[in-house]
Formats: sequence, C-alpha cells, structure tokens
Amino acid sequence: MLTVHHLNNSRSQRVLWLLEELGVPYEIKHYQRDAKTMLAPPELKAVHPLGKSPVITDGADTVAETGAIVDYIIAKYGQGKLIPAEGTPERLRYTYWLHFAEGSAMPPLVMTLLFGEIPKRIPALIRPIGKLIGANVQKSYLGPMIDSQLDLEEAELNKSAYFAGPDLTAADVMMSFPVEAANSRASLGNRPKLTAWLKSIHARPAYQRALQKGGAYAYA
Repeated sequence: MLTVHHLNNSRSQRVLWLLEELGVPYEIKHYQRDAKTMLAPPELKAVHPLGKSPVITDGADTVAETGAIVDYIIAKYGQGKLIPAEGTPERLRYTYWLHFAEGSAMPPLVMTLLFGEIPKRIPALIRPIGKLIGANVQKSYLGPMIDSQLDLEEAELNKSAYFAGPDLTAADVMMSFPVEAANSRASLGNRPKLTAWLKSIHARPAYQRALQKGGAYAYA
C-alpha cells in the first residue's frame, strides 16, 4: 500500500488531500519537526537521502518532491480524474500552475520567512542591522515579487473557479500551499477571487478528511 511520510505543517498535507480526493487507500507515517530548528527529524533520511517531506513509498518505488508525487499519483491512480484532457487549453493551464506552485510561488515566500528568522539568530549587538537588511529586502524585492505573483493568481481565477478551468484539478492541490502560506502572512490583501478559492477548497470534504488524518496544520 502507498505510504505518505508526513511531516507536520508541511507540503505533504497536499498529498493527503490529493489522495482523499481520489479515494486512493494509503497509510500515513507521522514525523514531527524539531521544536527549536523546525527541521525534519533524521528518521526521514532512512526514507530518502535528503531527509525531507513530502516523500511517498509505494511498493518498490520511492518518490520525493510534491510535484513529482502528484504526477506519480495522478498517472498511476487517477483514472483520468483531477487532470484536464490532453491537448485542451485547460491542460496547458494545468501544467503551468502545477509547476508554478513550487517553481515561482514558493521561493519568495520561503525567503521572506528566512529573512524574518535570521535577526533572531544573530548576536544581539548586530541584530538591529540584520532587521534593517531584512526589512529592506522585503520592501524592495520580495514584497513586490509576491504581490505580482498574487495579482497573476487573482487574474487567473477571474477566468474560472479553479486554476485550470471550471473543475478542481491537481493544479489546485499544488497551489493550495503557496496561497495558504501567503494568507498566513496576511499577503492576500484585497483579492476576492483568491480568498473565495481558498475558502472553497478548505470546505471540501476531502480536504477536511486530510486534516483529520494528517493532524495539526497551521495554514488551514
């Protein structure tokens, strides 16, 4: 049976949601972040050399990286669900947003988190300088980049209810984490389509089941 190696408050929550939407049987092996470093525990390195989540095992197969996991599950277990038909405009949108989630959306969000944490970890004497540098990077570089991406997402959802068309797809599953992360930092602002989309996916029964099975998830 497929096993999800699930880390609390992580991208692997999307994998649980995808499996619940598809009705695919699976098991969960839970891992907890270190309370101080927030890093994954070393036990995950026994599953994959990088020791990160998400990672799944399915028989002899081990698959890491959320996008690769989603591709694997859709191809092996999807039976045509949650993916538009080949050769359609919706399929092109699907492919773009499936990869945009990690390729473009997440890097500036992660950098924002890091620049917020760095001043807490440097000597008190130079901490004000660290805070000033972080604030300048956020104002001049990261903030405008995130705003631009969120504007693009809002514009896409003006076309249809979901990122690849009128129906939920795995592209929406992938986009859930960066939108949730932005929302947790109060970055969505006055973007009603994104806000409505986020509420709609959170209300889905499959999403709620994934939360119950996955445990505490700060972004929900």
